[in-house]
Amino acid sequence: MKLFDLTGKRALVTGGTHGLGMAMAEGLANAGAELIITGTTPSKMNKALAVYKEKGFKVSGYIFDITDDKLAATKIAEVVDDGGEIDILVNNAGIIKRELATTMPVDDFRRVIEVDLVGAFIISQLVGNRMIKNGGGKIINICSMMSELGRNSVSAYAAAKGGLKMLTRSLATEWAKHNIQVNGIGPGYFATSQTEPIRVDGHPFNEFIINRTPSARWGNPEDLAGTAVFLASKASDFVNGHIVYVDGGILATIGKPSNEI
Repeated sequence: MKLFDLTGKRALVTGGTHGLGMAMAEGLANAGAELIITGTTPSKMNKALAVYKEKGFKVSGYIFDITDDKLAATKIAEVVDDGGEIDILVNNAGIIKRELATTMPVDDFRRVIEVDLVGAFIISQLVGNRMIKNGGGKIINICSMMSELGRNSVSAYAAAKGGLKMLTRSLATEWAKHNIQVNGIGPGYFATSQTEPIRVDGHPFNEFIINRTPSARWGNPEDLAGTAVFLASKASDFVNGHIVYVDGGILATIGKPSNEI
């Protein structure tokens, strides 16, 4: 179990104030890591920090926009000055704007790319340069099934997440010689507060997901914790440039409903 022990490690999780980011952060903290959480909304940050601290985790929070490279550089330096170097980076922060490609405003398309792809590059560059000097580290990019598949109304998101998959592989190629492992996690469809309204019996999308997923259920946020710990720990020291899809098997099948024999 020492292979998965993160005691003494500092983990920076962007967008770790709620949802899947918080679930992965809690997994890292349960394995012993100190948490550094970023966000853009003070009220969400305060609420998240209270939850983390109530569970006994060592955690600190920083408010900034990851797409502002100059501000991000200042904040990363502040993180290091406040508590020491960053051993683990989870690029989780992201947004989605659902709009058909025929009508999507170009500014909305640009904003999704800026947050989901350019922001991940900015933080990876800032933290990666420090990891190179320090002799190694772990970077985990939160991709998506849209890194592999298209879907109506998410052209910007799919473009960003597809780009993030290739950024993961490129950074892994450049930085492996510095003992930095860069990998990704691609979540499937998860039971979160955002999906709660449609996760009801009889809802067409709920039925579609359950039938489309070989595991015949939505993922629970906790299902991501083990993968995050693995990719953040010594157990993955020779794993580089991979995207681990935690999707209940969706990408493994052409779509045979789970209730068919």
